[in-house]
Amino acid sequence: MEDFRVWNLDYFPENILIDILSYLGVRELVRAGRVCERWKRLVKDQRLWRLVDLTAWKGVTSRILWVLLRQYLGCGLRCLRLRGLLLSARGGVFLSKSWLRALTLKCPRLRKLYLLHTDLRGLPSCHLLPPTLQVLELRGCELPPSFFNLTPGSESPGHGGAPSNVGAQQPEPSAAGKRTGSSSGVSIERLVLNNVPSFTDQHLQSLTSWERLSRLELRDTFRVTANGLRSCAAKHSGSGLEGLSKLKFLEIGITGRQGYQLQMASLGLGSGWLGLEELSLGGKEVGPGLLCASRLKDLHSLCLWACTLSEMQVLRSCRMIRQLRKLEFLEVFFQPKQAPPRVDGEGSDQEEEERDSGEAAGANEEEDGHKRQDGNDPIPRLQRSLAALLPHCTLVFTNCSVQINSD
Repeated sequence: MEDFRVWNLDYFPENILIDILSYLGVRELVRAGRVCERWKRLVKDQRLWRLVDLTAWKGVTSRILWVLLRQYLGCGLRCLRLRGLLLSARGGVFLSKSWLRALTLKCPRLRKLYLLHTDLRGLPSCHLLPPTLQVLELRGCELPPSFFNLTPGSESPGHGGAPSNVGAQQPEPSAAGKRTGSSSGVSIERLVLNNVPSFTDQHLQSLTSWERLSRLELRDTFRVTANGLRSCAAKHSGSGLEGLSKLKFLEIGITGRQGYQLQMASLGLGSGWLGLEELSLGGKEVGPGLLCASRLKDLHSLCLWACTLSEMQVLRSCRMIRQLRKLEFLEVFFQPKQAPPRVDGEGSDQEEEERDSGEAAGANEEEDGHKRQDGNDPIPRLQRSLAALLPHCTLVFTNCSVQINSD
């Protein structure tokens, strides 16, 4: 027992200590590195810096970012989440060009970047971001008009010390012009824009030059119109496919700003979209999107979320998209089917006739029990109707409920 009493953390192997330290946040890790020389060395282990989340740290400034980059961040970084100063009283520059260049050089394996409340208007182009990024998520950010453009003038700053290589690629034939998107460092496959009011049709048109973009999620992007979405849809032209031809997943949702003048951007899907396999509609874009979903010939998966739907509205839309393989309802309010008014004495006779016809047709007692039980609940009835209408489709209902009127 005396031997166990004198034991402390110094007796633990480094792998176990690193596992314990992995439960700490960034601020706690930095403080733990001040305990002793051994902990200082352990804290700098790159296994602790694979996922760095600074969104909960409201006091992060550009100076703190430089300290973290110089002392802790390195080749182990895979995902970085930052909170900007857009809503802060401090103001000032948060993401500078020099810091982004240093991040590119020191963290060559960075795959995902999440920016919250960040002012990006000081950056001329997205080429300043690390070229290894595969996922870019912007929430509550401000963008310059040419942020997503692929122009020769915005390629050289993103490469820092390699302007000669970029210049050597310019004399190539124009047929390789579209390949400059991947050679210039834009390898983003998934782009998420959540409540970015400055994102417009001009930004959406700029994304057509991104060859690797396969997932686009637009949430509360109020300035995107149906014409803008229609002009970017993948379609055949004289030189082949044009528009967002590599896009496989598209999400459009408007859930905020009550009374805001709706653009109904999902109406732009009516022109068709070649290659689009998955569609997610939310909020006020569900109704217009369902009207146009039948024009998407390659659509296999449809997700409807945060909206109010009726049973008849869903069935009418699904009759036109028989190729669906997955239909998901997420946090959807279903309106109950309103029965026509009945005159006294007619309801009982009608029920007896229906019961007699059901018995004559060979309906068993279990089916009659379902009918009586689901009279006011449209979800089980909708499940059976969709199962008969789409026999090869997987149905998913998550956190759905029935909207009951006070009347």
